[in-house]
Amino acid sequence: MASQRANRTVTETQDTTTDDHYGMLLDTYGNEFKVPDFTIKQIRDAIPPHCFERSARRGFAYIARDILLLASTFCIWYNFVTPNTVPSKSLRFVLWAIYGFLQGLFGTGLWVIAHECGHQSFSPSKTLNDTTGWFLHSALLVPYFSWKISHGKHHKSTGHMERDMVFLPKTREVYAGRLRRTVEEISELTEEAPLMTALVLVGRQLIGWPMYLLQNKTGHDNHERQSEGRGAGKYNGLMGGVNHFDPSSPLYDAKDAKFIALSDLGLGLMALALYELAQAFGWKNLLVWYFVPYLWVNHWLVAITYLQHTDGSLPHYGNKSWTFARGAASTIDREFGFIGRSLFHGIIETHVLHHYVSTIPFYNADEASEAIKPVMGQHYRSNTEGGPLGFLKALWTSSRWCQWVEHSQGAKGLGKDVVFYRNRNGLGMQPLKMEKSL
Repeated sequence: MASQRANRTVTETQDTTTDDHYGMLLDTYGNEFKVPDFTIKQIRDAIPPHCFERSARRGFAYIARDILLLASTFCIWYNFVTPNTVPSKSLRFVLWAIYGFLQGLFGTGLWVIAHECGHQSFSPSKTLNDTTGWFLHSALLVPYFSWKISHGKHHKSTGHMERDMVFLPKTREVYAGRLRRTVEEISELTEEAPLMTALVLVGRQLIGWPMYLLQNKTGHDNHERQSEGRGAGKYNGLMGGVNHFDPSSPLYDAKDAKFIALSDLGLGLMALALYELAQAFGWKNLLVWYFVPYLWVNHWLVAITYLQHTDGSLPHYGNKSWTFARGAASTIDREFGFIGRSLFHGIIETHVLHHYVSTIPFYNADEASEAIKPVMGQHYRSNTEGGPLGFLKALWTSSRWCQWVEHSQGAKGLGKDVVFYRNRNGLGMQPLKMEKSL
């Protein structure tokens, strides 16, 4: 089974064999891993210059398309899926469920464009980018500047075990602690029940995004190290003082406070607009029209981000071994067919490139991705097996295979600073066996 999971798209290139400082490193699937040695300059030099060109006109054309899809879908359902036109209550329920799913897809498209604005890949104008992103993200109840700042820190520390800001994997110690076991007992645990995996998966997809905004869930918890001292005594979790709404949160520097307040203003204005709509049309209608699609948008956002950074082939690094180039390679491209490439603007299929040069607009990302593959060689990760169904299936398989990280059995020296996913389900490489402490 591990050999099947190891079937990943790899572009051959020059040998990147490392020296004996690392020892034998094996990923979750049992494949030997060599630490990357290419540079950011090599990556950027390989990309055709025109791929860096940004067009506000083209960006607004995509915004207009997505808004048209949202508006036309609403008009069709509002006028034609009514008790008069569809007498069957069960059929109306099904049709409105389809409405929520479709609006979730189109809303995710707008979310992705706002994400482009935050990376300054929407247009050459920072003012235009931030203004557009603020409006779009506020309409989707996303704190634009707050998320833009924390997301930027994620890009600067991708794959870093102490500084990454999203889907930071659990260490062996943290995983054991949550089970109230010692680290030595991990290899002795029985398989996790599939039902528990399913519950964790559903919970993550349903409330993962709000929990990230409110509690920094899946982000690092090393806030005491914040350079301005704003993290003293603060921690992830309920009432821990770490969130995306408080200008004094340790996720930000003091100079960011005004932008956090501006993000909160956008949310407040949107909340007021939704309240007025509810007063005019009823909360039940607002639930169906807006909040069901909103939950779908959150689902897609979490699924996309999780699968971009969670796979058995991906390493994570400690302070001694991490570099920006290595961290950016700790990502993986996947495939979601028409929905991914058109409605989601390619965010699933070109994420590796995005971590190297985030200012390249999505409509140039395919060409730029092809250009960097020869430089990355065996370190380019892509799992396109099964297309869209394979993408959805990966939510389950990654949850079963990727439970915590630890170094490889054959690692030595700096190799012990490079960690890979392991699990208690008997899948792939087995966990390290450690002697119990006296």
